[in-house]
Amino acid sequence: MSLIDIARSAELGAGYSTEGIIRKKAFESHNIVFSQSRLLPGVVSGWHHHGTHHLYGYIVSGRLQLEYGSDGEKKSDLNPGDFFHVPPNLVHRDINPNNDRDLFVVNILVGTGPAVINVDSSTGGE
Repeated sequence: MSLIDIARSAELGAGYSTEGIIRKKAFESHNIVFSQSRLLPGVVSGWHHHGTHHLYGYIVSGRLQLEYGSDGEKKSDLNPGDFFHVPPNLVHRDINPNNDRDLFVVNILVGTGPAVINVDSSTGGE
């Protein structure tokens, strides 16, 4: 008989790192990573992309601003209950515009290869 796997919040493992984002991994298989991201108040993450992975996310609490495009001129603002999709290789950074509350996001990465590739700028220089 199969069993249901449970990942308790207190037992989540360290996720793939990007400056400013605290990632905790619940499950990982050969082509899926299911995790939680947390940004402290006012944090702007480092620029990064997810290689060949599609990133699907859900805002649990707080507000998220995603910056992308050359020079970060494009912005997407997300609120609790919103879902989003970041396509493969799209360089972006995460911003918590709130100065008084944490941001929590549930993420599903679908694809193969490195899950996070940190870069120096919005143009993708590594």
